[in-house]
Amino acid sequence: MSGQKLGLKQKMQFKLSPQQIQLMKLLQLSVADLGQRVQEELESNPVLEEENYDNQAEEVAETNDEIEYDDYLNEYLEDDPVTYRMTADAGTSEEEEKQMPIALKESLFDKLKVQLLDLELDTVEEQLIAAQVMGSIDEDGYIRRDLLAIQDDLLFMHNRDIPEKNIEKILKQIQGFEPAGVGARDLRECLMLQLKYKLDNEDAEPPVRRYWKTAWIILRDQFELFSKRNFDKLMQEFDLTQAEMREVVEEITRLNPKPAATLGETQSTVQLTITPDFIVREKDDELMLSMTKGNMPELRISDHYRDLLNSYKKVDSKKDKKKKETVQFIKQKIDSAQWFIEAIRQRQQTLEGTMHAIISIQEAYFRSGDDKKLAPMRLKDVAELTHLDESTISRVANSKFVLTEFGTKPLKYFFSESMQNAEGEDISTTEIKSTLKDLVAAEDKRRPLSDEKLKDLLQEKGYTLARRTVAKYREQLNIPVARLRKNV
Repeated sequence: MSGQKLGLKQKMQFKLSPQQIQLMKLLQLSVADLGQRVQEELESNPVLEEENYDNQAEEVAETNDEIEYDDYLNEYLEDDPVTYRMTADAGTSEEEEKQMPIALKESLFDKLKVQLLDLELDTVEEQLIAAQVMGSIDEDGYIRRDLLAIQDDLLFMHNRDIPEKNIEKILKQIQGFEPAGVGARDLRECLMLQLKYKLDNEDAEPPVRRYWKTAWIILRDQFELFSKRNFDKLMQEFDLTQAEMREVVEEITRLNPKPAATLGETQSTVQLTITPDFIVREKDDELMLSMTKGNMPELRISDHYRDLLNSYKKVDSKKDKKKKETVQFIKQKIDSAQWFIEAIRQRQQTLEGTMHAIISIQEAYFRSGDDKKLAPMRLKDVAELTHLDESTISRVANSKFVLTEFGTKPLKYFFSESMQNAEGEDISTTEIKSTLKDLVAAEDKRRPLSDEKLKDLLQEKGYTLARRTVAKYREQLNIPVARLRKNV
């Protein structure tokens, strides 16, 4: 018994109700996806039907409960939920460009979907994981969401508690797709995936393949030394001559730090128009919030089925098995329809309340459009204002867009952590990243700025950061290290 240990492990498990699952799924959807989801429900539930509703948006004033449909529609919206845009009475081309929805290139996702067929996934669970992972890959080809967050999404969207190792397994398979490097979680992994693709799929002379292999090992084991350009120590550790080290470095610099960024430039792409979920504009010195309806109709429960249920209830269904089954079927469909309508209503209220809270925190930005005026804002901050759970706020922020007078932004754009500047004032990390991006854009590409130099320049502007923090923000902005930004 000496080798055995007795311990107590407690694990909290919970089961979501169908109504909770319904709401969580709907919160996750954008306005365009919601319209499609409503159509699916209409097709599957004969009790549910739509009412005619001509208006495409509801206007909500910050300090006035009166809804001004006519004024709103005449001044801002054309009655077209697909090509939704603001009217431009002033009419400059620059203004029209800012007001139009974002056109996203669908080609990366399409390319991944085609390759997914080759995996021959056996189970529904694997297919759900693959779809969630691919949907989390950004336009540059990176997956910047933590696997635990993807696990959480799968639980709430599909009510499946899937182990993290299962998600990791599918991610590794997707990382073998083209373009090489897709699905990486950071720059180091992206470069390693591209080198592995070369080793597995491309023919080359033995010396070149040796450089690929050495480069892969350096990135795996000594990425910090490589990023600091400590080539002497790398030469010593890997027994390389100066000429061999130069060849290894050149092989790495030939790799693409943004594997999917130029995908649309080399092939014809399908343009997907994004309909913003929210509109924020300033009117009479007030910030006004509108929520677009897209192609989603108003829903109601069919009077025909209500009457049919009432008529069957008057008959003794216990003596008629067929009528009893009919009563149960109609009742179940009516209950399902009521749950769905209520979930849609709660979704509307939750989104509206969340967006009002965001506007109150980011008022300076919505009035000026200046990125540097974005206030620090966490999920917790919005949750406290709305009295909602942080996970609920996270689902509201997912895949949602807001149209402002300064362009269309993803809702996640307004969230950032806070730091203190030299004066002790709270500032947004978005402000720091914006300044960091400006410094890199203005650098001499023949002598790009190191992370240490960027740290010093940021400190001169009042941002006191560690070099590691600068490196972290640089990677989050998908900016390569100085060596990879150099143009001779």
